[in-house]
Amino acid sequence: MENFNMSRSSTFYALGLSYKKADAVIRGKFSLDAKAQSDLLLQAKAEGIESLLVTSTCNRTEIYGFAHHPYEFIKLLCENSNGSVEEFQQAAYIYKNEEAVSHMFRVGTGLDSQILGDFEIISQIKTAFSNSKREGLVNTFLDRLVNTVIQASKKVKTETKISSGATSVSFASVQYIIRNVADIGNKNILLFGTGKIGRNTCENLVKHTKNSHIALINRTKNKAELLAGKLNVIVKDYADLKQELQQADVLVVATGAQNPTIDKTLLALQKPLLILDLSVPRNVDITVEEIPGVTLIHLDDLSQITDDTLEKRKQHIPAAEAIIDDLKLELNIWVNGRKCAPTIHALKSKLNDIVSAEFAFQKKKTTHFDDAQMDLISSRIIQKLTNHFASHLKNENTSVDQSIEFIEKVFQIGHLAPDKASSPIEEKYKINLS
Repeated sequence: MENFNMSRSSTFYALGLSYKKADAVIRGKFSLDAKAQSDLLLQAKAEGIESLLVTSTCNRTEIYGFAHHPYEFIKLLCENSNGSVEEFQQAAYIYKNEEAVSHMFRVGTGLDSQILGDFEIISQIKTAFSNSKREGLVNTFLDRLVNTVIQASKKVKTETKISSGATSVSFASVQYIIRNVADIGNKNILLFGTGKIGRNTCENLVKHTKNSHIALINRTKNKAELLAGKLNVIVKDYADLKQELQQADVLVVATGAQNPTIDKTLLALQKPLLILDLSVPRNVDITVEEIPGVTLIHLDDLSQITDDTLEKRKQHIPAAEAIIDDLKLELNIWVNGRKCAPTIHALKSKLNDIVSAEFAFQKKKTTHFDDAQMDLISSRIIQKLTNHFASHLKNENTSVDQSIEFIEKVFQIGHLAPDKASSPIEEKYKINLS
């Protein structure tokens, strides 16, 4: 296996925290809203980071990019969130080079999702990619990588059944409500927050509960009204939140707030209340469980619910992994082609120098030396030689780094100066995915 190095001084990293090791409280501390993500990108640019993207969802916060040391990214994350370095060390993961690339593929194709086959993360990656591109923080390799991951996500979703059946956090929450609340069609359901998870949950509630008592509350009322118009549900004023809570049998909280929006002071209950908190950070203070009749369920609890749909999805993991392997191989071929180009150009230049020197020597010794004829012959020989070397370097079974080092050593061509490289990626990044 090749040593997967981007350059002699820079490495490609993927680091962050996810549901696998970090609970909702820790993930909440490292959660980055839109402004925090923008601030992080601007800080990265100011600190000389060449290329990176950052994603933050309810299940994970991650940074992908190039750095001399992972601490450059850890520093960015901690300085733009409420998390500390110590907390990061306890719950985070750091991948580099080949492992980092593989991790992005698994995340983008739903294999690493909290609920297997949930593809919502790919839209987050696309958004993060657009944000980084807007700030000039996407180099040639990251551009190609992200687009290949997007392609893999699309192929896995359309060519396998890993996302078959309705299973997502929002669907799991509705199934939990149906299984645990008797006569759900006649209960009062209040949904607080109309972000993406809130919208999806509301759609599933309408579809699967046949309930005509679903009410929406959102800080920005017009957003709730837009959703209500599509789903034929009721909108209540944010100022009436406390009053509506007393009427609710089921409360679904899916806001993007950084601090709890529901606590004991808002609940003066006269009947049982089931609360589902689908937010990260947590938006429901856990002290509400001290109130008799209150049941609090967080999205991390919902993700543990397994059913036949998820078991069936697991059967399609090998097919998804085969698609990923094929696209990683394509990426590797592209990378090796970019990687070999400077050496091939330098080799051709070196052979031309050797021929020119020999021509000069022979012209002094030979009468009627035919320059044009010798030029033609030598050009054809040089092209054939360089083609042989290029074919060898592009072969997937070739140890590219060792071969390049050998060619450079034998022909004494060294590493190309930046101004001779055909593109920044060819000179700066020594990449291999195999």
